[in-house]
Amino acid sequence: MGREHQSPRPERTGNDNMIIGRNSVLEALRAGTRIDTLLVAAGDRAGSVGKIIALARERKILVKDVSAKKLDFLCGHSRHQGVIAMAAAYEYAQLEDLFHIAQERGEPLFAVICDEIEDPHNLGAIIRTADAAGAHGVIVPARRSAPLSFTVNKASAGALSHVPIVRVTNLVSAMEELRARGVFLYGADMGGTDYTQVDFGGAVGLVIGSEGAGIGRLVREKCDFIVSLPMKGKISSLNASVAAGILMYEVSRTRSTRGQ
Repeated sequence: MGREHQSPRPERTGNDNMIIGRNSVLEALRAGTRIDTLLVAAGDRAGSVGKIIALARERKILVKDVSAKKLDFLCGHSRHQGVIAMAAAYEYAQLEDLFHIAQERGEPLFAVICDEIEDPHNLGAIIRTADAAGAHGVIVPARRSAPLSFTVNKASAGALSHVPIVRVTNLVSAMEELRARGVFLYGADMGGTDYTQVDFGGAVGLVIGSEGAGIGRLVREKCDFIVSLPMKGKISSLNASVAAGILMYEVSRTRSTRGQ
């Protein structure tokens, strides 16, 4: 029997987010398993890989080409055969859904926009605080963002079930749409205005970047305001989820004060 037709048992690495190996992934796709992202070794389209990619795209699942080295790292060097599917704990919402929720609550929109938050624990923590602070949803880019995995759900303490997450192909375009609909965009970055001196009234899109790179140049250019947290210690930055939490509660405080 050829290697391609063997049916290896699904290998687990202690990470329930992952479905590893060609046959395991193919059967998961056929069974309608909820999958967030398909990771495929760059340049590998032999055998059943092409069929796997076609099925994934038919179901509008994000397909990413990555290095074989990264696949090895993700699955702890288990036998992945060039294919890993990241199971999803939640389905994505649409941008319009956030406006509907805000309208139903009688509030101006409050959305948190995550620019390249790739750590699932950070994303989960942001979602958890977004729920507590009354945000109507979180917006993430299709690429360079942590998938909505079970790790994210755990880090969110279950808030993922209550906070709509919108995944957009182009974050800058989504920001342009928000601005066109009357939403003011506040980017959290160094060198901005002290956040306590900024008016967060009205419809708010709060943009949070990664710890390493911050918000991207094009994303920053689309922001109406750049806000910063005063740093009085020796460390020049905060964890992204911590900074996001402080700013989200400032938005929440402003709304409570004004009865929004």
